Amino acid sequence: MKSARELFEPGSAGILPASKLLALLLLPLSCLMVLLLLPFLLLSIYPSTEIHKEAKRTVAFSDKLNPQFWFENVDDPLPPENYLVDDPQRVEKWYWRNPFHNFTFYVIGIADQSFDRQGLCPADVFNPNGGWNWAVSKKDWLRLPFISFENDRISTYFGWRNGGNFGIKLNIHQTGPPEDPH
Repeated sequence: MKSARELFEPGSAGILPASKLLALLLLPLSCLMVLLLLPFLLLSIYPSTEIHKEAKRTVAFSDKLNPQFWFENVDDPLPPENYLVDDPQRVEKWYWRNPFHNFTFYVIGIADQSFDRQGLCPADVFNPNGGWNWAVSKKDWLRLPFISFENDRISTYFGWRNGGNFGIKLNIHQTGPPEDPH
């Protein structure tokens, strides 16, 4: 087995050639670019509908620059009454459920602004009929893409959702009947 020093010496057989290393770095970036550009391509090819979303709240620009604001939840700062009723740490668990709420909704999101959304099912995160959904949220010159897929095995999305907030999700569902624990 080679030591760390031997692995990082020039010409060592343990190091990937620069071209392979570059390819490994560029592959995830290329996939991300395809995900981001695909909704724009679909808008030009497939028929779509457009909806208008009104802002429900106003957030000051100075709040968006404050990192403390990023870690708060101005929409639901306290858990609902029926959330973990008997748990003494229910407020902390509510906070940790989504610690970047303000960041995804108001800093990198446009949930505090009125915007138009155009796509296959622009009012929904997932296509009500299953399969693919895509949309683009439009605010002035800004275009924010969204793509999702759902079937009986997987639910996934990436981009700016129907409320103007950014999100990423990947849920893999169990298939078939649950196993008997006995």
